[in-house]
Amino acid sequence: MIRHFQPACIPQADAPFSQVVIDDTYAYLAGIVAADFPQGQAVLGDVKKETREILGLVRQILAELGLTLGHIVRTDVHLANLDDFSSMDAAYRKFFTTGKYPARTTTESVKLFGGSLVEITCVVRLKI
Repeated sequence: MIRHFQPACIPQADAPFSQVVIDDTYAYLAGIVAADFPQGQAVLGDVKKETREILGLVRQILAELGLTLGHIVRTDVHLANLDDFSSMDAAYRKFFTTGKYPARTTTESVKLFGGSLVEITCVVRLKI
């Protein structure tokens, strides 16, 4: 069964997408950028800070679902400038156990919502 979930920690948008879609095995988190939430506005323009804010928000969403960052099996990271890879990577790695990182693809996406420099989507394994 598929269900849609609106996390309490993210303001509900009028956009035509669901923030989280859950099937019998996985939760799929829509892309999150710092511009999506009020506290994120303060970090726009700093790749490390945006990455930390986004992953902190992902952690909160997962907590609402009874999950942790350790349940993430895949992330897609979009950078407005791929030259910022090292800065994003330095912040990203601190959220996961060394050697147990999710599978990840990192691409350059020149225009991200609200002038953000980083956007992250996640596929998360549900507890069995």
